[in-house]
Amino acid sequence: MDTVIGLYNYWVVIFLMMTGFYIVISRENLIKTVIGLNIFQTSVFLLYITMGKVRGGTAPIMADGFDVYTNPLPSVLILTAIVVGVATTSVALALVVRIREAYETIEEDEIRAQDRA
Repeated sequence: MDTVIGLYNYWVVIFLMMTGFYIVISRENLIKTVIGLNIFQTSVFLLYITMGKVRGGTAPIMADGFDVYTNPLPSVLILTAIVVGVATTSVALALVVRIREAYETIEEDEIRAQDRA
């Protein structure tokens, strides 16, 4: 039953991953680069959550009548990764603010030109 359309979670992951990657490599604006990294990171979160789900699986509580369990470890790891991602994003944005104060711009090509001069 798992056809190409039935695996829509993976198609969403691929779309988000390629979108984030394109934004990172094509934009010179530092804020847009941070946003692209966040989109890429979200796709990785979705990939891990999708792989961790077992069809027909229940919470790992031992009870009669349940034979298939879902592993909670991927969800726990993703929660930790989300916290680390928020912290990393805040540090990146703080660095962008400091770069803006020092160079009066957040465009990479203008920053490079000022460094060369």
